[in-house]
Amino acid sequence: MKKCCYYFGGGKSEGNAAMKEILGGKGANLAEMTNLGLPVPPGFTISAEMCDVYYKNNRKLPAGLEKEMDAYVAKIEREMTARLGDAEKPLLLSVRSGAAVSMPGMMDTVLNLGLSEKVVEGLAKKTNNPRFAWDAYRRFIQMFSNVVLGMEHHDFEHELSTVKKEVGANFDTDLKQDDLRNLVRRYLTLVKEKTGRNFPSDPKEQLIRSVKAVFASWNNKRAITYRKINNITGLLGTAVSVQAMVFGNMGADSGTGVLFTRNPITGAREIYGDYLMNAQGEDVVAGIRTPKHIADLATKMPEIYAQIEKILNGLEKHYRDVQDVEFTIQEGRLFILQTRNGKRTPSAAVIIAVDMVNEKMISREEAVMRVKPGDLDNLLHPTFKPGAKRKVIAKGINASPGAAVGQVVFSADDAEAWAKEGKKVILVRQETSPEDVGGMHVAQGILTSTGGKASHAALVARGMGRCCVVGCGDIEVDYTKRQFTAKGGVVVKQGDFISVDGGSGEVMLGKVETMEATNITQYDTLMKWVDGIRRLKVRTNADTIHDAEVARKRFAAEGIGLCRTEHMFFAPDRITAMREMIIAATLEEREKALAKILPMQRADFLGIFKAMDGCPVTIRLLDPPLHEFLPQEEGAQREVAESLGVSVDVIKQKVNNLHELNPMLGHRGCRLGITYPEINKMQARAIMEAACEAKKAGIKVMPEIMVPLTGTLAEMREAKRHIVESCKAVLREKGMKLEYMVGTMIELPRAALVADKIATEAEFFSFGTNDLTQMTFGYSRDDIGSFLPEYLEKGILPVDPFQSIDQEGVGQLIRMGIEKGRAARPKLEVGICGEHGGDPASVKFCHRVGMDYVSCSPYRVPIARLAAAQAVVEERKTAPKKAKKAKPARKASRKR
Repeated sequence: MKKCCYYFGGGKSEGNAAMKEILGGKGANLAEMTNLGLPVPPGFTISAEMCDVYYKNNRKLPAGLEKEMDAYVAKIEREMTARLGDAEKPLLLSVRSGAAVSMPGMMDTVLNLGLSEKVVEGLAKKTNNPRFAWDAYRRFIQMFSNVVLGMEHHDFEHELSTVKKEVGANFDTDLKQDDLRNLVRRYLTLVKEKTGRNFPSDPKEQLIRSVKAVFASWNNKRAITYRKINNITGLLGTAVSVQAMVFGNMGADSGTGVLFTRNPITGAREIYGDYLMNAQGEDVVAGIRTPKHIADLATKMPEIYAQIEKILNGLEKHYRDVQDVEFTIQEGRLFILQTRNGKRTPSAAVIIAVDMVNEKMISREEAVMRVKPGDLDNLLHPTFKPGAKRKVIAKGINASPGAAVGQVVFSADDAEAWAKEGKKVILVRQETSPEDVGGMHVAQGILTSTGGKASHAALVARGMGRCCVVGCGDIEVDYTKRQFTAKGGVVVKQGDFISVDGGSGEVMLGKVETMEATNITQYDTLMKWVDGIRRLKVRTNADTIHDAEVARKRFAAEGIGLCRTEHMFFAPDRITAMREMIIAATLEEREKALAKILPMQRADFLGIFKAMDGCPVTIRLLDPPLHEFLPQEEGAQREVAESLGVSVDVIKQKVNNLHELNPMLGHRGCRLGITYPEINKMQARAIMEAACEAKKAGIKVMPEIMVPLTGTLAEMREAKRHIVESCKAVLREKGMKLEYMVGTMIELPRAALVADKIATEAEFFSFGTNDLTQMTFGYSRDDIGSFLPEYLEKGILPVDPFQSIDQEGVGQLIRMGIEKGRAARPKLEVGICGEHGGDPASVKFCHRVGMDYVSCSPYRVPIARLAAAQAVVEERKTAPKKAKKAKPARKASRKR
């Protein structure tokens, strides 16, 4: 028979940290703390192998288990100088589950085991706190009855509510000793009524039945679902840790507290935490009493404090990370209940990681792995002050982080007008379009009632670093009344203040106090280490000179991977010329309008080249369908007609002509440039003229001209011909030589399938994963919000495919595109420019498939840099170790 139980206590343990498979995470941690010499309440862990035997043995406890349990309970009793079931010196036990993989809240726990009507009186006398004793007993009855006897919580809650009403108590804590004694009697009667048997008072029976129940909980519905969702397989079952309970409410020499080895808010190297004397652990966190700072304990109990200080230093050195420690003092004796890696704020995470390297506690690579990429995202944006009051009226999808407070406006024009008056505004729309870019730029935040994380609002907001919440189905926007209605009938009118949390997706009524992004010196140090590790280059998606400068100077972007030229046309002084080109009836009229746009584009490109001096700049030619540049509302159409000097019927007719049932699959991308080559020619000329001017000014330019939405070799060849003609013409006129590349965006499944053919013309590939995901799944990125939550909840999709690359499907197309493309053109440059370029999991995927760079919004550049470095570290950990070269055989000796 295999060993059933592993004891821990008295400074020695039969297990260790490496035995998670057998002892579970909880048991292994208790064993490890004991081996470190920590004063851990004694106990024993029943191995997960016994859980496996339990199920194989038709849900019967393995032979020999009860005998081992009896022996170890006796050992606990000797160490604690208390006995299970003894009224004079009561020993109470906890029974907890613990699998090798953490499954928080999935399986069951029983606390205060060993209580009975006789023992509760002894506990009341021992603690000199009858109320505590009776409250512990009623909690034990409820917990045991639910976990072991299979009774429902609501049966007990009904009795509790009845007693509270009878005595006029608002909260459980208002119940007095006699009230709780009465409640216990009701509970015991309820158990007899529901089960037909008295509540067990024999502690051995309580223990055996609790162990069986914890084993049984391994296969309860929520545990099975959790393992399925998180793909947890191959485990034997759950281990069971049985441990002596200790109490901090046994008088003036008892207490309890929660500590961190470093300040989890500021990152400072100091003991941080609170404690309470003559209290239980829940009192510290419940807010019933105001806890004291741990430093006060140094005066009250100097020997205990010195012991704690020594233990904390030892724990941090052993685990090489910040520890979150729970402790209890029982009658002047210190016990450490738990230690685990402590959670910390984003700024503290960076500070602690760098400080620990400087203290030679961890390596630079470990420091890079300690910081979550998402922490950097939060670190770079304003946040709401912790504890600030919030009146949440709606919740949507968190599309771009940050905290925004402002007055509600419902149009881009109003946003710009109010901003000029010095007002801070939140732009609220059903959805946004390129026409809204000006208003989005001046807004503090953006809120839309539809759309997902890859919608226009989300993409543009992230590029601008604006706080944004999309897909907020909790609100109904009414443009006519200039108001929106939230759930519960809350009406918010134009001019009212709201606060938007881009991290949580919450929308709050009124002003919530904010705090600016934290500026810490350790951030720069960490990012230097990151850049020294990563292989993958990180560019940015930027459409304006300002965005390019921010990305380069503030976030160290190594170029531009996507400059969307259509966003350059929506300024008031440019949109008229663009619309003039669209309504033109002849080639001559279109070229006349394009001639007005040319200098504007050239100026933009020149500014971007200057901002990116020495770095590549990928410029995508016009991509969206032309209807997006014309208004759909009659009032706005009249204004356009007036500005162009034509009748409104001309505008209406053009809007009707351009109408498409599915614009995303219609006349856009390379198709637009092939049917109207003059557009591509103008843009190519503007790019090349700007590049020549920049080169003359001493700027190192590296232009890459990108054809959007290519699906066939013939499309690529035709589009490239017009581009090259224009570029060569400019270089002849200027008498200059200048290197440039012409490539394409791979965003259609067909393009990936025939990438070897397209690569014969394209000098680089940039994967546009937003559209590639849309085309592969057949999901509209703007409409997916109507069913995505249910898909995620049911596990139909593991993650939002517009947020993180679907590596199984879309990823397969990307791999194929790269392999085929480089088979035809070995030195093919390959990158990604969809918003996935800022998603850590997607960045790591791009590293694995051999891309040269990723490109993302400016504010996500640091995230991508960190993720790219982590990809290298992870690769090094998993790579097989190189075999040592065999030593050459010795030459035979010639000596005789």
